[in-house]
Amino acid sequence: MKVICSSEESLYRPEAVRWRQRMGMMKPLGDTVVLLPCSMKKPYSNSKSHQKFRKLTRSFQELIVTSPFGICPRELENTFPIQSYDVSTTGSWSSDEVEQTGKLIAEYCEGKNVVANLSGGYLESCEAYMDDFINVCVDDRPTSPDSLYNLRMELKNHQRLNRRDKIVHELKSIAKYQFGENGDEFIPDDVKTKGMYHKRILSNGVQLALLNKDYGLFRLNLAGGEVLKDLGIHVVNIDFDLETNTVFAPGIVKADPDIIPNDEVVVVRDDCVVGVGRAVMTGCEMVECGNGIGVRIKHRVKK
Repeated sequence: MKVICSSEESLYRPEAVRWRQRMGMMKPLGDTVVLLPCSMKKPYSNSKSHQKFRKLTRSFQELIVTSPFGICPRELENTFPIQSYDVSTTGSWSSDEVEQTGKLIAEYCEGKNVVANLSGGYLESCEAYMDDFINVCVDDRPTSPDSLYNLRMELKNHQRLNRRDKIVHELKSIAKYQFGENGDEFIPDDVKTKGMYHKRILSNGVQLALLNKDYGLFRLNLAGGEVLKDLGIHVVNIDFDLETNTVFAPGIVKADPDIIPNDEVVVVRDDCVVGVGRAVMTGCEMVECGNGIGVRIKHRVKK
C-alpha cells in the first residue's frame, strides 16, 4: 500500500508521526554514522544512487535522511511505511521539515562520528542541529565522482562494522520499532536466520517468528509469543478456551494499551500462551467494546 506524501501537511500524517516517534528509540551501531539522501525508489537500496553509495558504506551504520519521516536507519528500509511512501524529492524543504528532521539526526548521532554526503534541505537539517560533522558532497551532487571519491577516502579513517553484529542489530532494531521500547529484547544474542527472502528467526533451533520482507515486520510463532508474554509486550488476556481462530472483544479481559490494529499480539489465558495473531482493534477498544473481533489468530495451541 502506497503512502502518498504530496505536501508539507504530510509531516502530520499518523504514519509519519508514529515513525518519527519510534525513530527516537533507535540507536546506531559502531562509532560512525554515514548520512545519505533518500531516493524516489523504495526500498532505497534498489535505487541507482544507493547502489553507488552502498559500495562504499555497507560496512558502516547508514542513516538515510528523508521527509516527512525524518530519518531511516538502513536496517529499517524494508519496514512499512518507509518502504512504500511516495514523495517528491525536490531537495527544497520547509522550516518545519528542517526542524523535525534535524532534531532526529542530532539525537540519533549524539556522541558519534558523522560523515555526511548531503545537499539541499538534507544538508540544511544537518547544519541546523549538528555542531560537528564532515560533509563530503561536492557541487550539491552526492552521486558525482568527486563526492563518491571524497566519501571513500573519508571512510578509510573510520572503523568498519562486523557483519554478524550488523545482522543482530538489524533484527533488534526491527523488533524495537515493531514492539516498542524494550522490543529489542525479543531477539536473543544467539539468534540465527534462515531463508533467501523471508527470514525464519531461530533460537536454539526453535522458530520465534518469520521476518516478512514485504513489510519488514515479524510475524509471530507460538515460541515468539512466549517471549513477548515474558516481556509483557502486546499481551491480550482472555477468559475462555480458545477453540477457533477468532478472538471476540467480549472475551477479552485485559489488553496492552499500546496495541494498534495490525500489530502482532500474543493471546494469554491463565498465564499460558494459547495463541498468536494480528490485532483488529486497539488494545483499549478490545477491553471497552461489547462486540466485534479483537484478534485474528494465526497460530494457536490445539488440545
